[in-house]
Amino acid sequence: MSEKKLYQHGTLGALMAGLMDGTETIEHILEYGTLGLGTLHGLDGEVIFLDGKAYQGRSDGKVVQLSGEETTPYAAITNFIPETTFDVKETSTIEWLKKEILKKVGGQNLFLAVKITGTFKTIHIRVMPKQEKPYLRLAKISESQPEFHETMICGTLVGFYTPALFQGVAAAGFHLHFIDDKKQFGGHVIDFELANGTVELSKMESLNQHFPINDPTFVETEIDYANLEKEIQQAE
Repeated sequence: MSEKKLYQHGTLGALMAGLMDGTETIEHILEYGTLGLGTLHGLDGEVIFLDGKAYQGRSDGKVVQLSGEETTPYAAITNFIPETTFDVKETSTIEWLKKEILKKVGGQNLFLAVKITGTFKTIHIRVMPKQEKPYLRLAKISESQPEFHETMICGTLVGFYTPALFQGVAAAGFHLHFIDDKKQFGGHVIDFELANGTVELSKMESLNQHFPINDPTFVETEIDYANLEKEIQQAE
């Protein structure tokens, strides 16, 4: 069996600090996997990678499939092959599911790829609006982000669990994006209740962290990480 790898372009810490220029194409990101998440140049919405295709949840509430020519400052993806699966037959909160997932894998020290498919009793998402230079820090932008709610909607959550040690590389804990079955509603997950569905998990054996070494802004910017953890919690 081939090694299960998480490929990540850019870091959340740099994105939080305002480094939001696209430095890699979506087409190239898709060469590394089938399931994941990210954003686009200028923080333009929320990207959902599902079944080898890329979708953008936009700040106007719509979802579009991406061509691959778009660029991203931050994206994470894996070839998703689950080894742990369990069904949820009763209404479950996001917090209960997070605890159940960590219980199933036996600890909090592994990167996990997560896919939850089913009917959601409620779901609350946000979508970051496109930014223009000079970029603000992401936590400041999040104060005025559009948010959307739906009830009794069928769809899929995709994303990752990141161990606390790697806070800043990604968001420690669970980072999830949602897209409905009709590909009309999607974004970054704030909260949900799952009415019923299936949870699939994959333990990541390695992290391939890719840096945009040819982007002068990324290389030369002095990033202030002093309040990074607080800002990530605020934005997430």
